[in-house]
Amino acid sequence: MTLQQMEYIVAVDKYRHFAKAAESCGIAQSTLSSMIQKLELELDVTIFDRNSHPVNPTAVGREILTRARKLLFNAAQVRELVAMRKGESIGAVSLGIVSTVAPYLLPKMLKFLSGNYPDIRVHVEEGRLSALVSQLERGDIDVALMATPVGNGELLEIPVYRERLLAYIAPGEPIYRQEVLRVGNLPAESVWMLREGYCPNNGVFPFCERRGSDQAVYEAGSVETLIKIVDENGGYAIIPELHVPLLKESQQRNVRALCDPEPTREIALVVHRNFVRERLLNVLAEAVKTIIPSEMVDERLKKFSIKL
Repeated sequence: MTLQQMEYIVAVDKYRHFAKAAESCGIAQSTLSSMIQKLELELDVTIFDRNSHPVNPTAVGREILTRARKLLFNAAQVRELVAMRKGESIGAVSLGIVSTVAPYLLPKMLKFLSGNYPDIRVHVEEGRLSALVSQLERGDIDVALMATPVGNGELLEIPVYRERLLAYIAPGEPIYRQEVLRVGNLPAESVWMLREGYCPNNGVFPFCERRGSDQAVYEAGSVETLIKIVDENGGYAIIPELHVPLLKESQQRNVRALCDPEPTREIALVVHRNFVRERLLNVLAEAVKTIIPSEMVDERLKKFSIKL
């Protein structure tokens, strides 16, 4: 029994297809099949039902796969520990980031990483939350910065900071005259929302309950688009606090605080539960902490390093 065989059976379980699993492992299908058959002979069990399409693990196969993943996780932790003790390069990272966070975090993050960790090679994927979650599940990206919770048991969320959600209001709106707005008094008929808005995270906005009803809720793709829509068409939008410094001075006068309750969103580093690169996560967390105001940073992240 070898770690290599563990990797092969986990790959087959992931893809439910021997050819695709072999391709992902960089070996011939015949080699992968032979190695798995040897493992089954050694253990005297059948791990996969080869008559089913797609391929499915047997009952005992599922138990073996659970332990195989733990073995691979522990082995990866050992390799990470050795690399850290040797002072080896962190290497490449594929970073996903949601579009509502990217404008004010990404440019400064990349500048911090290039200046302090020039050996790190960063590939960035900007996209919608749902797409990034799927990429994390498939292993297409290593880590993502996104609003949480995402409600996925396969993923680990490490809170980094929390920011307020504010209202950006066109000057002609009746609510414009108020300096602070109660959430319950926000008119649902004049709101412009992000395609993936803030309803899943808070559920405190009155228009969240009316989505899908006869009352229209307009949706756009980015904070920048929302701002332009409000400027041209009236109404209001909900925007994240850290977007305010990116507004023109005249636009900043259109921002209002919200209360009862004060809506916020949590931004976290999200990885698959099998992820083991602690050094990388701590470097990314360090980068974010240099950008975000201290009072917004998660208290645990201020005091402790990330441990997986």
